[in-house]
Formats: sequence, C-alpha cells, structure tokens
Amino acid sequence: MRSALVTGGSRGIGLGIATRLAELGYGLTITARDPETLNAVARELSAAGSPQVAAVAVDLADRDAADTIVAAHGEQFGSMDALVLNAGVGTAGSIADYPMRRFDKTLDVNFRAPFQILQNSIPLLRLVAEADPARGAKVIALASLAGVYSESGLAVYGATKAAMLSLVDTLNAEESAGGITGTSIAPGYVDTDMSDWTKDKIPAESMIRVGDIVELATSILKLSSRAVVPSIVVTRAGAGLGA
Repeated sequence: MRSALVTGGSRGIGLGIATRLAELGYGLTITARDPETLNAVARELSAAGSPQVAAVAVDLADRDAADTIVAAHGEQFGSMDALVLNAGVGTAGSIADYPMRRFDKTLDVNFRAPFQILQNSIPLLRLVAEADPARGAKVIALASLAGVYSESGLAVYGATKAAMLSLVDTLNAEESAGGITGTSIAPGYVDTDMSDWTKDKIPAESMIRVGDIVELATSILKLSSRAVVPSIVVTRAGAGLGA
C-alpha cells in the first residue's frame, strides 16, 4: 500500500489533495488543529477509498508537533511514498507595523515545522526510494506566488514561502540522486477560506480553483524518479505575474 502524509489536510488545498490520494488508494496521515473536524474528514477519506487513515491533531506552532506527526505515520505505515507540506498561516501586515509575536508564529508554522517534518520524514521516504528506484518518493510543498514576486503587506508570509522554495531546491540537490524528488507549487490566490480576507478586492470566481492545484500535485506523483520539477508557478488568468 502506498502512503502519504498531508499536513493541513482538513480543508482547502490539503483536503483536495488528500481526497484525490484516497481515491487512488493511498493510506493517509492527515493533520490539522481541530480533532473533531479531522476525525470527520478521516471518515470521508475512508469512504473515498483510502484503506487506512491516521488523523493527527496538532498545532504546528508546537515545537513537538513534527515529531508527533511523523512518528504516527511511521507507526501506521512504516514508510512514506509522498509528503505533502500544505499547512500554513497567512497574515498580512506592513514591515513597519508587523507584530513580532505574529512573526514568530508565522515562521514556526510556515517554515520551521515543515522543515522539521521533512527532516524527520527523509528516512521513511528513503525506504520507498530504495524499494522502488524507478518511481522514487515525492515531496510536494505548497508555496505561494508571494514567495516568487513581492506583494505589499505580505513581507513575512512571502519570506516563509520563498524559504520553502529554497528548501525544496536544496532537497533536490541532496536527495534526488537517491530517488527523493521535490516540487514546490507556488500559486496566486486560490479560492479557499485562507483567501477570504481579500475577496472584496479579488472575487472568488476569478481565483485559481483548488482542483487546479490538485491536478498538478497528482501529475507530479506520477512522474518517474528521473524527472525533477523543482517548482511550478501558477498565476490567475488576466492578472499580472505578481497577483
């Protein structure tokens, strides 16, 4: 049985990817903060076709969360075919006025925790890459267009997403020869509740669909270990590169 760990798997892009993986027969570990919501989603994923779903309720701002998540996946599945680093927080604020308390949480959730989850997952990913060198193991990180092109008010959020782009590039430099390949997906505004704060300016109907990102993620998982796609940038139709 193939298995995947999806952080932030209870809603939005994470739920979309987890649902597709369930339909493809993957065993899943999903994470989110609210245990009640997470358990309800786990039942939905089982109904969608996943043979086994582990639901791990954690707050990624907790320094022990990464260890808890990967340990739970290892106990359930023993190896990992795919790691989807999706969870994150998005808060806006100018450089001049940005609260340092919010700065610390944004870095913890958007970069420190994903880094630690990836670090802890590498032994499990290597097991799959060694057992199936033609296919290998995959890491997909949800970055953002704000990590590629600067946007006023998103300095901290954009910096964490630029860091994720760099992290995946370095992962490929270190691990792709052994069969672990990584891809960052950096979309503009996607129609999820995380984008609600700007829907008065950018209508939901003009935003990228969750299904578009799911299709890209699914395609990446089908690639052989010989193909490395470091990053995919997705912009909104009719918008400039930075929107």
